Amino acid sequence: MSYFRKNYLSKLLLLSLFVLFANTSQAQVIYNAYARVTSVTSSTLLAVSNVNETNHTFAVGQQVIVMQMQDNVIGTNTTNATTFGNLGAIANAGNFEVRTVTVVNRSAGTPTTIGLSQALSNTYNTGANSRVQIITFRLLNAAAFTTTAAITGVAWNGNVGGVVALNVGTDFTISHSITANGLGFRGNAASSNYYGGGTTCSTLTPATSSTRCGVKGEGIYVVTTATRTNGTAKVLNGGGGGGQDINGGGGGGGNYTAGGIGGNGWNGSAGGCAPSAAGAGGITLSVSISGSRVFMGGGGGGGQQNDGVGSSGANGGGIILIKAGRILTGGCASNPTITARGNNAANSSNDGAGGGGAGGSIVLSVPVFSVNAACPLTVNSSGGNGGNSTSGSNHAGGGAGGQGVVVYSIPQPTTNITTITNNGVPGCNLSPCTASAGVAGGTNSVGIVVNAIGVLPIELISFDAKNNELNQVELKWATASEKNTHYFLVERSIDGINWITVDKVMANGTTNIAHQYSGTDLNPPSGVVYYRLTSVDFDLSRQFSPLVAIEIKREAASVVIYPNPAKNQVTIALSDIGGSFTIGLFDALGRSFNTPVLEVLDSKLILDISSLKSGMYYVSIEFGKYRKGARLIVE
Repeated sequence: MSYFRKNYLSKLLLLSLFVLFANTSQAQVIYNAYARVTSVTSSTLLAVSNVNETNHTFAVGQQVIVMQMQDNVIGTNTTNATTFGNLGAIANAGNFEVRTVTVVNRSAGTPTTIGLSQALSNTYNTGANSRVQIITFRLLNAAAFTTTAAITGVAWNGNVGGVVALNVGTDFTISHSITANGLGFRGNAASSNYYGGGTTCSTLTPATSSTRCGVKGEGIYVVTTATRTNGTAKVLNGGGGGGQDINGGGGGGGNYTAGGIGGNGWNGSAGGCAPSAAGAGGITLSVSISGSRVFMGGGGGGGQQNDGVGSSGANGGGIILIKAGRILTGGCASNPTITARGNNAANSSNDGAGGGGAGGSIVLSVPVFSVNAACPLTVNSSGGNGGNSTSGSNHAGGGAGGQGVVVYSIPQPTTNITTITNNGVPGCNLSPCTASAGVAGGTNSVGIVVNAIGVLPIELISFDAKNNELNQVELKWATASEKNTHYFLVERSIDGINWITVDKVMANGTTNIAHQYSGTDLNPPSGVVYYRLTSVDFDLSRQFSPLVAIEIKREAASVVIYPNPAKNQVTIALSDIGGSFTIGLFDALGRSFNTPVLEVLDSKLILDISSLKSGMYYVSIEFGKYRKGARLIVE
């Protein structure tokens, strides 16, 4: 083999390894499945289409998020006027909630209907101008989870995508990026080439089907063929397109703040066209945003062109929903980020540039942050920049994208955490940049929302079990916040599969204040015992804690009560009695109740409790040298 060939092959191998390493190091993982909801039956059965199970699968027992992405919110604002695209009523747009899957019906392997454990709280609209989707609320681990690669989601395609939804039972260690940048509402195209001649700017064209105007950016209303897709007016938070003539810039998308208006356009003068040539900025949605209602960033409108060098509007940021007991960072080659930024629009030359995409939404339902100073965390939902016109004469830059929102369930964490919600930068109308398109509304950082109570269920700080000197198990837990939580059930299992309730503790409903709770298992069996905490909401929906295990070493004598809770009768199982026994039953006030013994079988008693009112009772049993107690819940 010649030296030249050998050297060439060595370099080729090194290049191949470099490309392989680069692709591996930049790989992103997607954890969610998506489907469009086409109808809702009895609030518990969803018909679905456009299913994307490439990265995850809808399955029974899994939590999902149902979200209204777009709704018929435009009202009567559909005429060819500057009012086109104004908000009529917010309807159900942006609302979302968590439910558990009970059934998945498939045809040829693809889900057609998905059943939910509880009725949906919101009314979801699936008409022509609306879009609803269901997303798997991916449980990465019921205990702790550490990222192994950058995380992202499927981009919004008009039916599904745009959302990254992650759930970790305890500690979520972030060592990579979690990103929904540009996954939101889509920026749209520049106009077709059109020039009417001369230097006279066009008349007002807010809403038209003419491709002489730039296409409006996408927002929270689905524009159908019955409405007008092009023109300078916005579509709610989607930016307007550049005007018909001459070279108007596209408007920036909006979210927490409004997008900026596009540049004026060219008429041979230093000032350019009157504002009628510019695409309007997408509206602000800040008054509707909360912990239970968020939006994708609006897309930027396309610029108007006559030389084929205009640019499209940019995509808005998507939505990131994270629920965890604690967020940590560590072991990072580069600083970790959670970002849902709007994209920057591309530059143009002698034509109008597109508007920037608005920042998306990040909801962090996390009670504790423990971020390493050597590995600081950045959370960013800023808007994208409008495209620049690089022409030497005044054409039109794109409007700035508005900022998105970061929602914290606690006061804003600041130790080693930087939270950014900045407006995008408006595009320049010419080069050098002596004039620009419109700025986005509001000031930077107004899109940081704190102490929000959302729909991501109860925030559990801790759940621990400890064996006391009486061989009873004391259970303690703490919550950072609760939403519609009625009560807690402490449940026990010896195999991790079958569970019985050993205690019931009332909750605090809806609160953003930390609370401490405790319960007791008065009579645990010998061996390794598992416990979990079940929070029950007022609508009877349930959320389960991670499991804790404890080993019980006890005397041979034991008492087991089942079923528990019980309605009409209950069985008390006694082991190693060795003689007579005495049984007593008391309520919370210490009042004694007589309950008929229906049957005695070996060491089992069956008691008639049909006369007891529902509530918590204490069963006391004395036999030989032992005295045992247990709690009984009567339904």
